[in-house]
Amino acid sequence: MNASAETWHVGNQMVQVTHLEKVYWPQTVFTKGEVLEYYRQIAPVLLPYLKDRPVTLRMYPQGVEGTSYYLRDCPVDAPEWLRRVAYQPKTVNHPVPLPLIDTAAGLLWFANQGAIEVHLWSSRTPDLTQPDLAIFDLDAGSTASFELMREAALRLHDALEQAGVRGYPKTSGGGGLHIFVPLAPGYTFERVRGWVKAMGNELASKYPDLIAPARGATHLEGCVKVDYAQNSLGRNTATPYTLRAHPDHPTVSTPLTWEELELDAGTITPASLSPQIVLERISRMGDLFAPVLQADQRIDELFG
Repeated sequence: MNASAETWHVGNQMVQVTHLEKVYWPQTVFTKGEVLEYYRQIAPVLLPYLKDRPVTLRMYPQGVEGTSYYLRDCPVDAPEWLRRVAYQPKTVNHPVPLPLIDTAAGLLWFANQGAIEVHLWSSRTPDLTQPDLAIFDLDAGSTASFELMREAALRLHDALEQAGVRGYPKTSGGGGLHIFVPLAPGYTFERVRGWVKAMGNELASKYPDLIAPARGATHLEGCVKVDYAQNSLGRNTATPYTLRAHPDHPTVSTPLTWEELELDAGTITPASLSPQIVLERISRMGDLFAPVLQADQRIDELFG
């Protein structure tokens, strides 16, 4: 292999990118260079969702058919200009430096190390104990179709509207859907998690053939589960516009409109949302998730 390397001038930084010809998806011959180019193009749209949020990166240094691992701490060899925030996990007796990606250079530096997927926390510095997002992670396991997922999301949309709360849907990049509800400051993870769980259980009671009660990690066959545990300190969810390591070809965690979910049954599927299609959607439709950046909703009255 002829190991190519280039130096990209990104903002105020110079980032060396290497092995651009390395094939990350053998079935479609999608290369590391194409991953880097996608992130370079999407950075202006993606980065606002990462502002002041720790990230977890899923690393595939040899591509999707190689070994992968989750990178949660900023590597010791990371450049000094990459931001970090000290965090004290319960599992260790010393603070760890969590990466904060707030520049295109930082995004590309991690992508060059093998990061295909970027996952965000639902809280920000300086107070990581206060989430400003409530996340409904709709999970079908291996049993429910995307059509059922779409129907469950629409029933959740109805419930959110009745509660006077706005939610915004995106594909997970896999088979699921995420609905983000932006919140005003001041909530604890326990309170937000309790609300998401209560909403999910209420829907399960109303639509028992479609939505399963949230009970641990198990799935009720043929039903969609609302995973409320995502709303916990240190848990992370796929960032809007991140690539996902689908085994056959790259997919993207893609914002959708509720109208698309309502009207385009069978035409929009997670597997069809490729990097090029997502870039074209942004050019045509803009950033559909932009309202999520306005954390202005309160849910106090919804707790009873």
